[in-house]
Amino acid sequence: MKILIVEDEKILSDTIKQCICKKFQTEQAFDGYEGYTYAKEGIYDAIILDLMLPEMSGYDVLLKLRENNVFTPVLILTAKDTISDKLKGFRYGADDYLVKPFETEELIARLEAIIRRTNGNYNSQVLEFKNMQINLRNRQVLINGKEVILQGKQFDILEYLITSKNTIVTKEQIFDKIWGFDSYTTTNVVEVYASGLRKTLKKYGYDKYIKTVRGVGYIVNE
Repeated sequence: MKILIVEDEKILSDTIKQCICKKFQTEQAFDGYEGYTYAKEGIYDAIILDLMLPEMSGYDVLLKLRENNVFTPVLILTAKDTISDKLKGFRYGADDYLVKPFETEELIARLEAIIRRTNGNYNSQVLEFKNMQINLRNRQVLINGKEVILQGKQFDILEYLITSKNTIVTKEQIFDKIWGFDSYTTTNVVEVYASGLRKTLKKYGYDKYIKTVRGVGYIVNE
């Protein structure tokens, strides 16, 4: 699970990252425009969003995301504690609202709750597609009960594609989600790993479900 932290105070951002890093992968943005630029890619499982940000306010970030059909769950984390602030956040599309200072356990519980509401059975940590089971806890893949051995990032690509089934996922989205914006490699690595994944799945007859959308990316469907 990958979380975007949009918080302009670097020390606080690092503290939030440290609080949740045992449960989630994280990326950080330090102003509203940077946060929106990252978030609009739709590659995160949830976003932690401050309201008082330079460049764009958290409200503006949230409103613009929802206007552009980006429905990644958003947890507002802010010092603004009035009922009018909270109501405005929910009207603009927030999924939850937590006031600073916060307890680590509550922050993690709220993140898990909004992800669970969005993605379904979060606690089981098992994705299913036809006769394929993907266990996110131990990174094991089974097809018809037989274990499929995947190499490196092949597991992560498969997880992302299955999670996004019936939706076109661009190479750039895959790259940003799995390798990260700060990676020094290029998007060509996505094609290399996707090709290797297909070859592995071919012996089980599942390569046919990963379809290339020429010049764009990939889609998984039946």
